[in-house]
Amino acid sequence: MRWIITPPSPKQKQQPEQPIHIKTPDEIAVMREAGRIVAKAHIAMREALRPGISTADLSRIADTVIRDHGAVPTFIGVKKEKSPDFPAAITASINHELVHGIPSASRILKEGDIVSLDTACTYNGLVGDAAYTYAIGDVPPSVRRLLEVGEGALYAAIEASVLPHETRDVALATHRYAARSGYSVALEYTGHGVGKQMWEPPQIPNWWPSASTAKKRGFVSHKLVVGMTYAIEPMVIAGKPDLQELGDQWTVATKDKSLCTHFEHTIAITEGKPIILTLP
Repeated sequence: MRWIITPPSPKQKQQPEQPIHIKTPDEIAVMREAGRIVAKAHIAMREALRPGISTADLSRIADTVIRDHGAVPTFIGVKKEKSPDFPAAITASINHELVHGIPSASRILKEGDIVSLDTACTYNGLVGDAAYTYAIGDVPPSVRRLLEVGEGALYAAIEASVLPHETRDVALATHRYAARSGYSVALEYTGHGVGKQMWEPPQIPNWWPSASTAKKRGFVSHKLVVGMTYAIEPMVIAGKPDLQELGDQWTVATKDKSLCTHFEHTIAITEGKPIILTLP
């Protein structure tokens, strides 16, 4: 799950920005365990993917893996203004759905679909969060390429997550990688800090505007420091970046019904290369 960029209201007093929680080595070690559990949940879901499986089945699989490893699914009960609490261990977004799809027994995957599965767990008070987009059976080469670019954008952003860069550099790495391949990125939705909470500062957008626009829209670039942990989650779109929230008050989809991908890892900043915390 991710933050949405909302420009500051001119009618409201600007709230002070929350401090970024820099993690100790011990906290990062716990987050690594949380990340391993999330990775195991993804492996179990990936192994179960086939035409005919429901997204509710996939949520049950992830829920079981997470609890069997002594953690709890972070997404269950997440609150959003004017929406029902989120009911499941994963989000499952099919084809032109970008993020936040609610699992259901009636949502059956079929040959040729793509599905973005996102899950997180809380282990000993700290969170790991990761997402992948998977193909169901055979898909056309154009769809395979979209998946490759979506995952490539994730690793481009991870490679940019080094000292002395800022969060702006990470956002630009995502956007440039997708744009070079002819794709759009989600403009409103962002990655985010992760730790004691699923959503912490800083925000990690998929793009970065001009300096004047950044100020108007409330974009703030932070210098990367050792011990910073965040979830990078490129959302790469085959068509236009215009989005809409569907009637369930959670699922976000492309307005032109173009296919889209969502890949995510939680990482920790070090003196050298970042540590990917959500690998098995």
